[in-house]
Amino acid sequence: MTPRTTPVELAGDPSKPLLVVGPSLGTSVTALWAATAELLAESFHVIGWELPGHGHGAPTTEAFSMADLAAGVLACVDRILTDRGERHGTFAYAGDSVGGAVGLQLLLDAPTRVSAAVLTNTGAKIGEPEGWNDRAKTVRAAGTASQIAGSTQRWFAPGFLEREPARGGALLHSLRDADAESYALVCEALAAYDVRGRLAEVAAPVLAIAGVDDAPTPPSSLEEIAVGVRNGRLVALDAVAHLAPAEAPHAVSTLITSHVTASDPAYAAGMNVRRQVLGDAHVDRATAAITDVNRDYQDLITRYAWGTIWTRPGLARRDRSIGVLTALVAGRHFEELEFHLRAALTNGLTREEIIEVLLQTSIYVGVPAANTAFAVANRVLNDGA
Repeated sequence: MTPRTTPVELAGDPSKPLLVVGPSLGTSVTALWAATAELLAESFHVIGWELPGHGHGAPTTEAFSMADLAAGVLACVDRILTDRGERHGTFAYAGDSVGGAVGLQLLLDAPTRVSAAVLTNTGAKIGEPEGWNDRAKTVRAAGTASQIAGSTQRWFAPGFLEREPARGGALLHSLRDADAESYALVCEALAAYDVRGRLAEVAAPVLAIAGVDDAPTPPSSLEEIAVGVRNGRLVALDAVAHLAPAEAPHAVSTLITSHVTASDPAYAAGMNVRRQVLGDAHVDRATAAITDVNRDYQDLITRYAWGTIWTRPGLARRDRSIGVLTALVAGRHFEELEFHLRAALTNGLTREEIIEVLLQTSIYVGVPAANTAFAVANRVLNDGA
């Protein structure tokens, strides 16, 4: 049996690549993803899907598994792709909590269909069976309103409801309005869900996004996914609990765009070199700081500066670092000199060679610029000494 999973149009149009997003237990996909989807509209055709009895989803009284939900999502996607003239094409996927669990199941059950996945606030196993079965009994007896107080604590980081009362209220209303039996059946599906032993089968690139304040699926749960799949990466967001797409739409939309776009060979090559040279921590910070103002610029430098120039075979990376250090001092771009000094060390230059580069530069660029450059270099080269 495949339960009915109802598609919901969220943002963008069919001329753009398809991104399918999935909800958390107790939420409608619109309440959870609307803010993030709006930010993704320029890059993707964003389609959500509803859990049975949630949002626009039809209630059900028949039991189902995570695999059943994944099959239902795939059936919805196939109808959408057929309408777009892309029968059985690939698509990108993002899901939160149970939506992320369904994403993992899709990656396992339909490995050739998902081009890239972003899994937020989820796990290869979520909670314990006893807890889920107890919650199912409570909801059947007292309705979904019985979960509002607990969900308010679990879902949101401190201060979120005060900052975003409308968004938080919409999520809590969707919980109150969810069908009790359908909610209980999702709980029982989660009780039986455990794919920890199969993570190594997942070949598609996976970005796992954790909330630092998330108790139900803490960062360690997302780290298990990122480490367990073949091509995974973890990002942890500060001041975020269990519903990252609603709590941090700018960060989540930026991370999704970057991760999914990385399947483009030029972008992927640039991002790979950028991470190798500057380090994951620096690139993750830069990616998280992308806005609608600088998004195209960040795409430009990743594709062309890193993907076209830094990947050329004519110079070794250590030689390119020499050129970059000289140019930064000459242009007095000292705000970027520090991380390029660290990159030069990564690229194989020694402390002594960096000092020689700065000495050479001082003659042709000038002493005032060299004074500042050596001050920055002194901080970097003696870091930890």
